[in-house]
Amino acid sequence: MARLDRVRYAQANRSETGPGQVRIVSYNIRKAVGLDWRRDPERIVAVLAEIDADVILLQEADKRVRRREGVLPRDILCGEMGYALAEVAIRPHSHGWHGNVILVRQSFPIAETRRIDLPSAEPRGAVSATLADPRIEVIGVHLGLNAAMRRRQLAVLQAYLAQADHPVVIGGDFNEWRRGSDHVENLGTVIEPGPSFHSRVPVAHLDRFILSGALRHEGSFVHRSDLAARASDHLPVVIDVAPEKPE
Repeated sequence: MARLDRVRYAQANRSETGPGQVRIVSYNIRKAVGLDWRRDPERIVAVLAEIDADVILLQEADKRVRRREGVLPRDILCGEMGYALAEVAIRPHSHGWHGNVILVRQSFPIAETRRIDLPSAEPRGAVSATLADPRIEVIGVHLGLNAAMRRRQLAVLQAYLAQADHPVVIGGDFNEWRRGSDHVENLGTVIEPGPSFHSRVPVAHLDRFILSGALRHEGSFVHRSDLAARASDHLPVVIDVAPEKPE
């Protein structure tokens, strides 16, 4: 299927959200290398088109060597699909920071972006974008493989959330195989949409969301499709949230 035709087909078969909701997807795309070991950025884009989220949190979206360039076609994402790339990169050819990327639908203006330093022995970190309306901060994370390092990273995120005066959603690859971890649950309400790794036979809940502040969890799921099953070794996880209405 041709490049844009694949995206248009996926958009025609997308799922819908309810009124007042914000749909957020988190997806570790493994630098767009699928289970067939081919780098196919348009395949990743077509999976994202199937989901049609308002906010996209990506992990491993930049190469880790040389120019650290982004692997996805910005012209389709920001043109055909109408997303804005959150400005968190420090390298001119990167889409994000340490592979973490945030894309926001252009109808949701971005009020602020930032990079959040996390302790790490490898190039990992967190990136943040705050929507102007509704005022929700979304943070994309990719935590370390070492359990002790993950605890340190989660402690930094917990301290960061303690200073927030607005609702926050954290999403990403937590690399935590255990469910019900106290270190994760200390951050807020943990939402595990389902097993997302390995995409061929999903058994592990590595990809999660954490809700902090006045937010309603309207629903969540693991996105399964023929494309998603072979586009990466992770499946995308999706959550619908809405701000709590004042009483």
